[in-house]
Amino acid sequence: MRLNWVVGCACFIASATIAGEIGQAQSQTDQAGGIALQAEASLTNEDTRAAYRHSGLNLLSSSAIVVDQKTGRTLFGKNTDARMPIASITKLMTAMVVLDAQLPLDEKIVISNEDRDSLKGTHSRIKVGTKMSRQLALQLALMSSENRAAAALGRDYPGGLPAFVVAMNRKAASLGMSHTQFVDSTGLNSNNVSTALDLVKMVNAAYAYPLISEMTTTGFYDVEMRGGPRRVQFKNTNMLVRNKTWEIGLSKTGFINEAGHCLVMQANIANRPMVIVLLDSWGKLSRVGDAQRIKKWIKEARVPGTASAS
Repeated sequence: MRLNWVVGCACFIASATIAGEIGQAQSQTDQAGGIALQAEASLTNEDTRAAYRHSGLNLLSSSAIVVDQKTGRTLFGKNTDARMPIASITKLMTAMVVLDAQLPLDEKIVISNEDRDSLKGTHSRIKVGTKMSRQLALQLALMSSENRAAAALGRDYPGGLPAFVVAMNRKAASLGMSHTQFVDSTGLNSNNVSTALDLVKMVNAAYAYPLISEMTTTGFYDVEMRGGPRRVQFKNTNMLVRNKTWEIGLSKTGFINEAGHCLVMQANIANRPMVIVLLDSWGKLSRVGDAQRIKKWIKEARVPGTASAS
């Protein structure tokens, strides 16, 4: 799809449709949070240690959890209550807060100097002064983890970034994410912290927003812009969404030095909906390897209650 950051695109989803999706997502949030709470209640620290010892599943991520989304049953856990930085996993909460506010998605926002990453010095292909729709900013923040887009979304919120952060933490509290804290809209600040258990709740809630599901699982996105290359292709930071052997309904990656490499997903494996959270993996590809190991583990029916896949 080609979009113009200056003049926008007529193919944006109509605002009435978006409002309907938001209402649907909000009505499903309590149910999603309830499933995640079941997962937390079913997994004590001793259960976590036992599950890790006897699962036969060796992961490189220092914290991980696999939950059957339909039943809320925890299939695997490793250091699930460890509180740690979550990097760009933060952007899932950013998207939910933006959509909950029902701000016009076709409204233009401008990337400013305030949106530049002065904390980590990360690179961005979005130039200061660029105009884009709020919807395009959401797309690039969720799919390509563009920090300037996420920063602009928070800054452009009524009341500015301080009010946006308050809304993020209020949303987290409403989902029962009692060990989570947000301080910015990008995840660049290492004080954005959570646990694997809390992130199951966030993934369940975000999955209830059709637009977030769609944007986080788009493989590539072409953007036309002025003042630079005629066409720029952005790609999803999770290579698994482009892998036809995976059926992924939601995806988000994250990385800063303090957080390591992170990945959260909703995926159907062996005909069962699963939530996977992987935190603090030591290498860029190790989180992908961990996800592949989890899929194989489930498909080989090493998990009670799952059938082997032919």
